[in-house]
Formats: sequence, structure tokens, C-alpha cells
Amino acid sequence: MSAAAGGAPTAPAVGAPRARTRGGGRLRAYASHAAGRLGGAAVSLVAVLVTGFFLFRVVPGDPVRAMTHGMPTSAEQMDTLRRQFGLDQPLWRQFTDYCTGALAGDLGTSYQFRAPVAELIADRLPATLLLTGTAVVLYSALGLWLGTRSAWHRGGPGDRLNTGMALTLWSIPSFWLGLLLITVLSVGAGPLPGLFPTGGMDSGDTAGAARVLDTAHHMVLPVLTLVAVGYAQTLLVMRSSLLDEMGGDYLTTARAKGLRDAAVRRRHAVPNALLPTVTMVFINLGHVAAGSILVETVFSWPGLGGLFYQALSVPDLPLVQGLFLVFAGAMILMNLLADLLYPLLDPRVAR
Repeated sequence: MSAAAGGAPTAPAVGAPRARTRGGGRLRAYASHAAGRLGGAAVSLVAVLVTGFFLFRVVPGDPVRAMTHGMPTSAEQMDTLRRQFGLDQPLWRQFTDYCTGALAGDLGTSYQFRAPVAELIADRLPATLLLTGTAVVLYSALGLWLGTRSAWHRGGPGDRLNTGMALTLWSIPSFWLGLLLITVLSVGAGPLPGLFPTGGMDSGDTAGAARVLDTAHHMVLPVLTLVAVGYAQTLLVMRSSLLDEMGGDYLTTARAKGLRDAAVRRRHAVPNALLPTVTMVFINLGHVAAGSILVETVFSWPGLGGLFYQALSVPDLPLVQGLFLVFAGAMILMNLLADLLYPLLDPRVAR
């Protein structure tokens, strides 16, 4: 009966609308959070375009003179090459041409390889993804597992051993560790014979399954170098984050409900400690595209890191700028994905 008929007013059904309101509020909060992060990523990409152009213009060296080093070249030929590469144009014109081409997907033509930069990057990218992708997966999983165990059993022998080893490896330069592994495990030391190749991706004379095994054999030392240095950072971040969570009242409540220690760690403590480590994992994934310049150079790995070193030594400006844009773009993308994932792990982030 309605209130107009003299009866008691009917109570509104508030359950479903309130639930829809809460869901809509969370959706709007997430949309606002995502829009802000997308805008920040766009601004960062513009900053990368500007920085990538002007940063490498201060690198000492004349690209044309470096390319013609050791060859009899007249001044007229040098001027012709500068016109061909657009180096005779004013700086503002070079900058506008660079930005226009980059936004259209044209990264220019390499000075030293005389090939499109995009093609050179596409040719070298699979080798980098194979090497650094394998290493990132391995050291992220290892660092998360050991960091969790170290924090949960803090102060114990395992914690002291893991933390001490991580701090030691984190402080070692990757190129020095790579050279040490080459000396001991490739060249051989004393009675220990050389077990692994000194560099390269394969021997070049294999095919099929034999080539897969040969590539895996060549990957052992560079992957071991990257894992040894990379897992330490993940372990220390995960350990610190989990230690901050272990004093929470919600863990005491979970134990009071009768949950086993392993279940408390797996279901409650670790998920809440993952946010800083998620950032670390996504940053590491951003490094997958960039590779490791030092490790790839030490092991003569034919990836983007080694290509960047070659380009910088000339300097090959279009190739350096293109690689810098790819490296920075991968980092921006991975940070964006991490920011978009945060509210799904902890809804308080989007508030």
C-alpha cells in the first residue's frame, strides 16, 4: 500500500542499486586512474623524442669522418655525404624531420649499415628477447621465491646466507662477472677445461634440433651472468616488502582463525607484499627489449644491446636515436601496464 492510501510507506529496495553504485564508482575511479596514467605515458614519450634527438647531438665525433676513416675522401665527397644524410640542415629542421619520421614509424637510415633503422632493430630484436627474456623470467621467479623465504624465516641461517649473497652479487658489475665466467668456464682455469663458448649465439654450422641445443649452449654464460646480478635486486625488494607486512594485525587474525603458517603466507602476506615487487618485475620486463648492453657486448651476442654499442661508437645518429626510442618506449609501456595493474591488486590505489 502506498503512503497516499494511508498505509505505511514502502521501503525502497536499496540492495541492488547500492551494489551497482559501488561497482560504478569503482569503474569510474579506475577509468580516471587509467586516463591519468595514459596521459603521463604520452607526455613521457614526447620527452623521450626530444631527449633522444638532442642528447646524442652532444656526443663527440663526426659521423661522416668516422665512416670515411682510412679511406681517401675529398672535401667535396665529405660535403656530399653530409647532404645525403641531412647533416647540412639546420638543427631545427633535423629535429622536425626526426619527429615527423618517428611518429610515422620511419626511424631513418643507418649511416654505417646503409639500411633502414627499423629493419636493423627488427633483425636483432629476437636475439635480445630470447636472451634477456629467459634471464628475466628465471631471476624474477628465483628472487620472489628466495625473498619470500628469507623474510618469513628472517634472522635464520638461510636468510643471512641469501641476503649476504644477494648484496654481494648486486654490487658486482655485470661485465666484470661475465669476463670472470668466460675466463673460468670458457677458457678454462688450471685443471678445469673450458666448457662453454666464449661468445656468439650459435656455431653457424647446425640446423634443426642441433641448432636449438647449440643456441642453448651459447646462452648458458650470458644468462647466468644476468640471473646472478638480477635476482639479487628482486630478492631484496620482496624481502623488505614482506617484512613490512608481517607485523600486520590481519596476519594475527588469520592465524587466530586456525590457518596454517604456509596458508597465511601464501593467501594473505605475499599478495599484499607484491606491489613493490610488481613494479620491479615490470621494470625488468622493460629491460627485455633493451637487452643488456654490457653483457651482450662481452659475450658478442647479436642483439640490440650490442647494436647500440656499435652505433654509439661511430656515432650512427639515426640508429642510436631509434634504439633509444625503442628502449625508452618499452620502459614507458611496462610502467604503464604496472600502473594499470595496481588497482586490480589493491583497489585503494585508484581512490
